[in-house]
Amino acid sequence: MAESQAGQPLAPGNPDADRHWLAAAIDLSRQCPPSRTAFSVGAILVGAAGQVIATGYSREADPSDHAEEVALRRAAESGAAAGSGQGTAPGSAGDLGHATLYSSLEPCLRRASRPVPCAELVAEAGLRRVVIAWREPPLFVPGGGTAWLAQRGITVIELPELAEAARSANQHLLAG
Repeated sequence: MAESQAGQPLAPGNPDADRHWLAAAIDLSRQCPPSRTAFSVGAILVGAAGQVIATGYSREADPSDHAEEVALRRAAESGAAAGSGQGTAPGSAGDLGHATLYSSLEPCLRRASRPVPCAELVAEAGLRRVVIAWREPPLFVPGGGTAWLAQRGITVIELPELAEAARSANQHLLAG
């Protein structure tokens, strides 16, 4: 669990914690095997108390994996999915409704590789808060995941001051 300078857990919801966790997600994106047909993205699920529930990055285990999908799958496998969180305390690892998803890129609304886009997976998991660095440019498919999530009552926060760092992991796609 990451801690503030005062030794307190970096719980989502304050600007310092949001920048810390989003920067960590961007760092994960640098682990992605490069692809000419997909973005390099990192994602971290953080509980309300500041504990990491799960992480993921694009193409981590399969060439079609998206970062958010990997993190949500890991959370489900560990029993932290919305349906398995019944009876769990708010803020615990079993309660994704109180967790925050940090993603270096906006969760996709459309995808070519699998039938369910990441924005839908986020909503199905019961997440109520997402923090991103960069909106998906229409290089492969149209973006729009943040608007779709917001229409469903999910809070989406964009930290554009970290967008350049998120784009840097994707220079191989953006150059030229």
